[in-house]
Amino acid sequence: GMGGVGAPAALYLAAAGVGALRLIDHDEVGLSNLQRQIAFSEQDVGAPKVEAGAARLTALNAHVEVEAAGERLTAANAAWLLEGCDVVIDGTDDFETRFAVNAACVAAGIPLVSGALGRWSGQVGVFAARPCYRCLVPEIPPEAETCARVGVVGALAGVVGSMAALEAIKLITGAGEALTGRLLIYDGLAGTARTTRVAADPACPVCG
Repeated sequence: GMGGVGAPAALYLAAAGVGALRLIDHDEVGLSNLQRQIAFSEQDVGAPKVEAGAARLTALNAHVEVEAAGERLTAANAAWLLEGCDVVIDGTDDFETRFAVNAACVAAGIPLVSGALGRWSGQVGVFAARPCYRCLVPEIPPEAETCARVGVVGALAGVVGSMAALEAIKLITGAGEALTGRLLIYDGLAGTARTTRVAADPACPVCG
């Protein structure tokens, strides 16, 4: 997803010299996106996000190979859309897609960096085998506070997207301790952060 989380994450990964990036998003750039999706400008409004994003990343670092996949990721196509990836960053804004990404990553043994936003708060977690994202969110919450429903402060998207990129870089390089099996929760309004462990669910339909 090249949204609020994915756009800044992609910029930092390209700037860091990550050799190959695959952008997966079916959407077009909208004017309302620009306050948080900083890979785009007004000139990109109406263009496919993956194409505008690929052009921006190539302009930032011509040595990075950028592949654009302009389609919606689903449970049916997730496996081949993610084929060959070493790390996946999920910055999508709906739980059906998050579940499909998680299941494909577990099946393929790909570490998953998950970033999510809501109003003034955000979270980043890393999932590798067990526990998986589905252990954290067993079912789709009935009143989920998605970006589209409640809005989000643009700068918060930059914070969470940067954190997601940092976790991906740590996984790629083996530096430090990634947030594997943990969730970092950031409260932008209070200026606080806390980290909590995610317990593996023995009854998880994906990794249990």
